[in-house]
Amino acid sequence: MAPYIPLIGLAVAVFVLIFLVLCTRIHALLAMLISAIIAGVTGGLTITNTVEVITTGFGSTLGSIGIVIGLGIMMGRILEVSGAAEKIAYSFIKWLGKRREEWALAITGYIVSIPIFVDTAFVLLYPLVKALAKKGKRNILTLGVALAGGLVVTHHTVPPTPGPLGVAGIFGVDIGSMMLVGIILAIPCVICITFYAKWLAIKYPEYQYVEENTENLKQIYQDYIGKKVNKPLPSLFLSLLPIIVPIVLILIKAINNILLKFDIFIEKEKHFYFQLIDFLGTPIIALAISVLLAVYTLMPKISKHEVIEHLETGLQTVGIILLVTGAGGALGAVLRESGVGTFIAQQVASLPITPILIPFIIATLVRLIQGSGTVAMITAASISAPVISQIPDINMLLAAQAATIGALFFSYFNDSLFWMVNRMMGIKDAKQQMIVWSVPTTIAWGIGLCGVLFLDLVM
Repeated sequence: MAPYIPLIGLAVAVFVLIFLVLCTRIHALLAMLISAIIAGVTGGLTITNTVEVITTGFGSTLGSIGIVIGLGIMMGRILEVSGAAEKIAYSFIKWLGKRREEWALAITGYIVSIPIFVDTAFVLLYPLVKALAKKGKRNILTLGVALAGGLVVTHHTVPPTPGPLGVAGIFGVDIGSMMLVGIILAIPCVICITFYAKWLAIKYPEYQYVEENTENLKQIYQDYIGKKVNKPLPSLFLSLLPIIVPIVLILIKAINNILLKFDIFIEKEKHFYFQLIDFLGTPIIALAISVLLAVYTLMPKISKHEVIEHLETGLQTVGIILLVTGAGGALGAVLRESGVGTFIAQQVASLPITPILIPFIIATLVRLIQGSGTVAMITAASISAPVISQIPDINMLLAAQAATIGALFFSYFNDSLFWMVNRMMGIKDAKQQMIVWSVPTTIAWGIGLCGVLFLDLVM
């Protein structure tokens, strides 16, 4: 078979994938499977082999991350219904003091969105934005964008959020390392978005929440505070515990893996400490511990049936995420087995750019076309991982993060969070909607790219 035929087949498969997701009623899951079949057949595989590879790739991807995604969502659900997320927000606002509410909300979003879906977290915390805007006479755009900015960045870059977790599985990188790099890359992105949010108060100094008058806002604040008085929130320590414990365990394991490569620690891997941390720092075990902590410390007086109901409610959202992630792994497996990945890798290696930009560019384009950040990064990982894995001396960890950063690009009309942020703040003008939310996500995209390129240069 001529070498250009698989390349043409891949181009057709990607076009079909984007067309089906964007222009038809076919779900992203089916679109990815159809694209995988096209890529496999045009890449030289038989129909039977293509189906076998799809099945194997689907199973191997979910085998590495499926349980972790489920546990992460269960933990997030408990943090949501117990009031832990709100307690974190209150505490940071109290610590940072008056007139620094935007930084408190940004930090809250940065932490809370690691285990909780960004859309859910924004709805959960937005009443606090309105209350603070009224009480402190602050610009509601500044507070709302700071909160949403903190939420959206870690949602894109830090596991166990499903998107970056799926990307880590497809690229085959260590989840602890993915988490550590994501936490680092997210910091300058959130800082820059918060400064932009402060600038919005200058651009729109008289902006008010247009769907509520002053009396309504006053009533909202009183109702909100009254509700929190009647619903005692957990302590800050207990609120943060289920988030911090798995992160610490996973990161310590990642650090230990680095230490074991040094001469001084040779043959120390069988030491009890390293064995214990290796077990506890496994993502499945770490998140299982986190769920247990959340259940028994944040909801100690809730009945067994109510706790199970909350956990199962969270799990109802995980099914389609797992299927889309598995389908992305299946597409990547087809590209790997058909040989088209190797062929493209040979061409990419000769280009005058670092190969880690390939997943970044693909994620950016897919994000712009179809809107979903999760679908964009999974698609980019599925297409690029089989390609750049064939190139020597490539840092797959940074390539994986490049895919997640690329998916931040220019959130606009085809992104559900775009509408949620703008409409909840009462913004109806299209130009203003893009200034308020499309620009901040693009700022995070650009800062994140600089961070990835810097780490690639250093590492």
